[in-house]
Amino acid sequence: MITLSAVTKTFGKNRVLRGVDLTIPSGQSMVIIGGSGTGKSVLLKCILGLVQHDTGTITLDGQDVTKADRDAFLARFGMLFQGGALFDSLRVWENVAFRLMRGPTKRPKAEAREIAIEKLRRVGLKPEVADLFPAELSGGMQKRVGLARAIAASPEIIFFDEPTTGLDPIMAGVINDLIREIVTEMGATAMTITHDMTSVRAIADRVAMLHDGVIQWTGPIADLETTPDPFVQQFIHGRATGPIAAVR
Repeated sequence: MITLSAVTKTFGKNRVLRGVDLTIPSGQSMVIIGGSGTGKSVLLKCILGLVQHDTGTITLDGQDVTKADRDAFLARFGMLFQGGALFDSLRVWENVAFRLMRGPTKRPKAEAREIAIEKLRRVGLKPEVADLFPAELSGGMQKRVGLARAIAASPEIIFFDEPTTGLDPIMAGVINDLIREIVTEMGATAMTITHDMTSVRAIADRVAMLHDGVIQWTGPIADLETTPDPFVQQFIHGRATGPIAAVR
């Protein structure tokens, strides 16, 4: 569904992406792993067009993303942001329904609220949560509200940016299970960026490792543990020594 070919991005003298080649198959969950500062978030932003890549091509269903109608293009995506990114001044249901009440497919307020409450139920939150403000929720609840918002408009493609950051192991497991279930139910194409190997093993169909601005390795999750690639092995086992440490 999404194809990146020789994608580069430089900020000043910092060459973040140095020729990324990657294919994200339709209906599968692709997880991008890599150390902090390797360009995972930049790669995601380039796909969405929030950051303009310098050279190379990014296509969605064969269409160059830079030439697509922006409203129609973005309408196909849902996004779970790393920090939740909830609007503090809006109630929970208004956060979930934010997209539903705007744009060309604007829904009536009552209908949007009903959909929001149903999506909150789907992520394990009770209807009474709908009228609270984000500040009244725990970190795990905020993350689930963010997930409800990501799926509210039934997108074809969902991006997850570090979905378990800041959560305790139990809540991280809950979020991982929800992501896996929801992506499967919706038949959505998913792309997750994370360095949490528990998340990788829980939600990935395929894995790609971004290192030094290029895709170092990519393959099915079943091959992750056995690949001889020294970069992957060092990363997934958290070893202090190896080719990544040598590069740094």
